[in-house]
Amino acid sequence: MTWIEDAEFTPDKPFGPQTLPYGVLVTGNGPVVAVRVGRHALPLRGIAGELGPRLAELISGDSLDPLLAAGRDAWRELRERLTGIVTADRAPSGAELVRTDWHTLSMPFTVGDYVDFFASRHHAENTGRILARGSAPLPENWTHLPVGYHGRSGTVHVSGTDVHRPSGQRKAAGDAHPAFGPTRRLDFEAEVGFVCGGEAAAQIPTSEFADHVFGVALVNDWSARDVQAWESKPLGPFLAKSFATSIAGWITPLEALDEARIAVPPPEQPLQQYLVEHEPWGLDLRLEVRCNETLLSQPRFADMYWSPAQQLAHMTVGGAPARPGDLFASGTVSGPERDQRGCLLELTWGGSDPITLSDGEQRTFLQDGDRVTLSGSAPGPGGSVVGLGEVTGTVLAAARR
Repeated sequence: MTWIEDAEFTPDKPFGPQTLPYGVLVTGNGPVVAVRVGRHALPLRGIAGELGPRLAELISGDSLDPLLAAGRDAWRELRERLTGIVTADRAPSGAELVRTDWHTLSMPFTVGDYVDFFASRHHAENTGRILARGSAPLPENWTHLPVGYHGRSGTVHVSGTDVHRPSGQRKAAGDAHPAFGPTRRLDFEAEVGFVCGGEAAAQIPTSEFADHVFGVALVNDWSARDVQAWESKPLGPFLAKSFATSIAGWITPLEALDEARIAVPPPEQPLQQYLVEHEPWGLDLRLEVRCNETLLSQPRFADMYWSPAQQLAHMTVGGAPARPGDLFASGTVSGPERDQRGCLLELTWGGSDPITLSDGEQRTFLQDGDRVTLSGSAPGPGGSVVGLGEVTGTVLAAARR
């Protein structure tokens, strides 16, 4: 028994005591750091006296930034203290629960650098077959290194933020010249993001992954496919991706996912030493993608070819440091079956095979007014379920120039 009276705060529910994700609630007294407990949240400023002065200082501000910078020992200590507090039979002094559906979430941390990877073999091969007909589905380098690109951190928004349809240049087959205007092929990408913390460091070995990653959050890396097809010659995406990336407002601590750790598939050829994993850092995460309440897909992160530890190692091996607040995302998560594909480009095979929503409407790509929701979970200790906070966004018409 616990003092928290919430039917969703049990180990068989995603946000029971085994999860305890961190977020920042918008309250009448300003933003406040909180942990989620079932359908409620526990603001931490009110129980700062129960945590001691050192930990209290890390959670009494309006963001997770101080906690990210504090490092792994502080993350562990705070999680242990909070687990004891929320599972006790009496509420601590100053504790006040608030309903999560009565409050909005603000961006929980200041995003530093943002890197997006391309780590799903199923996604990479599918997009290669769709977009590069007649060529090999995988680039030559793909099984040798985690392919990625630097994104735009200034347009990473918290879940619930509306997304305006972006504009850019596009050129259809047979057109003599490109046209400019709102994208006609707006897409979502179901991804898993990793929030960096601890001491800034470069050349991070895979064995030190947990020292530099605070937590995990679902990410929707919105994409304008027609803009992307025209501008990505020869370089990678630019305007097609930079307009918006959505991230969940609840950050699940990496430590909560210990039971979900699995090995990634064996490499097809010997890897460079810095990419070799001596302990498994693949993750058995189960995702769901909905559009206007219709379940479109159930991607499996367990199918990823490159682990997040390998991605972090590659991201920093050239000398660029990972710093607290840096964010890197996995790239679209896709599995071998159609109902495991993580974007409309794959689900509709480039727009040639529409999907039907529960209201009977069909989609090849997103329309104005569509609402996309990503959710996820992972196996936890003792048969429990660890939750990943939802990330949602509604498509609005293109903003006027």
